[in-house]
Amino acid sequence: MIDHLSIGVADLPKTRAFYDATLGALGYERLSDADDAIAYGPDTPVLWLVKAPHPVAPDPESGLHLCFKANDRASVDAFHRAALGAGGADNGPPGPRPAYGPTYYAAFVTDPDGYRIEAVCYA
Repeated sequence: MIDHLSIGVADLPKTRAFYDATLGALGYERLSDADDAIAYGPDTPVLWLVKAPHPVAPDPESGLHLCFKANDRASVDAFHRAALGAGGADNGPPGPRPAYGPTYYAAFVTDPDGYRIEAVCYA
């Protein structure tokens, strides 16, 4: 349904380092790299992170977050470790989330701009 998503960020080099680590842990690659934007995906750019003079302010009460597919629990765990090591903040450690489904296994972090992101697998 969604072809791609663009999000404004304040510090592109910091964002690049963070998403290279976290999305790399899930097997995704940086597929586009310019002075003002980077993009990630499995084989075509899906997530665009764009240097913006006025990024949308993150609001933990907004309900907005991005969730990335992981192949297995080890990848979810690696995503969480990579995010914390690359300047992200914990927003929910890796583990089962039975309220979301019997096989839902996820980890939650905030990125350097304060946006909430998640990795999930169903195993």
